[in-house]
Amino acid sequence: MDTPDLIELFVRPLHVASLRYMISGSLASIHYGEPRLTLDVDLAVRLNESEIPCLQTLFSQPEFYLPPPEVLACELSRVTRGHFNVLHLATGNKADFYPSRNHPYNRWAWEHRHLVQLGTSEVYFAPPEYVILWKLEFLREGGSDKHLRDIRSMLLVSADAIDIDFISHATAELGLTPVWNIVLAHNT
Repeated sequence: MDTPDLIELFVRPLHVASLRYMISGSLASIHYGEPRLTLDVDLAVRLNESEIPCLQTLFSQPEFYLPPPEVLACELSRVTRGHFNVLHLATGNKADFYPSRNHPYNRWAWEHRHLVQLGTSEVYFAPPEYVILWKLEFLREGGSDKHLRDIRSMLLVSADAIDIDFISHATAELGLTPVWNIVLAHNT
């Protein structure tokens, strides 16, 4: 893992505090695929408004920037597209928190997250299929080649751990089959 400070800065505190999270996005695709540079960590989180004081303790000023409590409460209450950032001010490293719960495969992902030992820390990763589904959605929305490269890398490195039939079924349900077919065409 090329960016252990992201784990130490943002993930380990959540894990030690027993807050519900799973690493997704670039760090997850790096874990399941090949290394690449990233300066942030994407975290799917299941947090309640009552846990805001804990976040304020874990990510306190002057070391971190955390949005005000009312912004956190608003983002935590969103059914879809909830999002907030935590910044480590000395390094510029960032964690993107995604608290939304309204995704057809959200419950499945939480039930199948992976507990992984990284150095001296245990951390939770989203299952690779869920990471791929989100990267397919971002690929459809923005067309960034980095998502295509990440998915291809995951399929190459972690082929035995990825349920292709599950992804094919899920992409059909989510209307992502055309994007999935692009990935498959590039992988043959």
